[in-house]
Amino acid sequence: MKILVYGAGVLGSYLAHVLIRGGNDVTLLARNERFKELKNNGLVIRHYIQCKTTTDKVKVIDFLPSNEVYEIIFVVMQYTHLNSILPCLSNNKSSNIIFVGNNADPHAIKNYMLKNSCNEKHIAFGFQSTGGRRENGKVICVRIIGQMELGGLDGNLSWKNIIDRAFKNTKYKLTYFDDMDSWLKSHIALIMPLCYASYACDGDLHKVAKSKKLLNQIIKAIDEGYKVLESLGYSILPKNEENFVRNKSYMFYLLLKIIMITPMGRLAISDHAMSAVNEMFMLSDAFNILKQKSNISTPNWDELQSHLEKNRNKETCIN
Repeated sequence: MKILVYGAGVLGSYLAHVLIRGGNDVTLLARNERFKELKNNGLVIRHYIQCKTTTDKVKVIDFLPSNEVYEIIFVVMQYTHLNSILPCLSNNKSSNIIFVGNNADPHAIKNYMLKNSCNEKHIAFGFQSTGGRRENGKVICVRIIGQMELGGLDGNLSWKNIIDRAFKNTKYKLTYFDDMDSWLKSHIALIMPLCYASYACDGDLHKVAKSKKLLNQIIKAIDEGYKVLESLGYSILPKNEENFVRNKSYMFYLLLKIIMITPMGRLAISDHAMSAVNEMFMLSDAFNILKQKSNISTPNWDELQSHLEKNRNKETCIN
């Protein structure tokens, strides 16, 4: 299949790797230094847990022509950049687009695409469970298995068979949900307390691991976030994750403590939190709006969130 992965950071690079190894005709869209790296060296990924390095030859472009048609476009960009690329995507004649990553308002993205596109568009949303960072021309990738949770906003995807075909010859796991808006908001409720704790300790997760107060606050804040969503009619998804956080809190506490003292915690949590502060501002602000609508008390969330606000104040002072 002819596929475009729009974005060549950690998530986009690993997704492109999977699709290439699955026999697809894959193009990566990258810009500036990343474009040069991919052109000169190929797609180089260090798979941290698996202790191996892979190199793939990949087609690279730095802009998307309106008449270049792909069977699927995976948009793998930080939430802060999405609005700026929507006009380019809506002008392109490809029909099937999946937005992969954090997204506080998928309905707004979908509505824009349907209203402004030059042709009929099928829109889906997904999240790939991958962490890591870019370093010296390659990607350091942290994952257990390759997987993506994805789906539409209001029921089954009519074009699911096209997505399945792209991954047919891979070991990558796809899990479909009918309500990705609830899934993505549940994910924000899960990750933001972890990010707030990272800011509390300036990215040093060993300090988080040593702080019983912070670890307990994370767990309580996540539950508060879930209550906010429930009060507004959202489902908490996935259910097994909700059950673990809420009903097995001591095990969750121990898991957090272990993750925080391992390099995996840095690669999966603090690296992204510290390098994508603007994205965290946007996600935090979006959740604040939900909190205001819900009237649910969130004392632990609010105290943790104050550590991000200190970073916002620093940014204001610098600028």
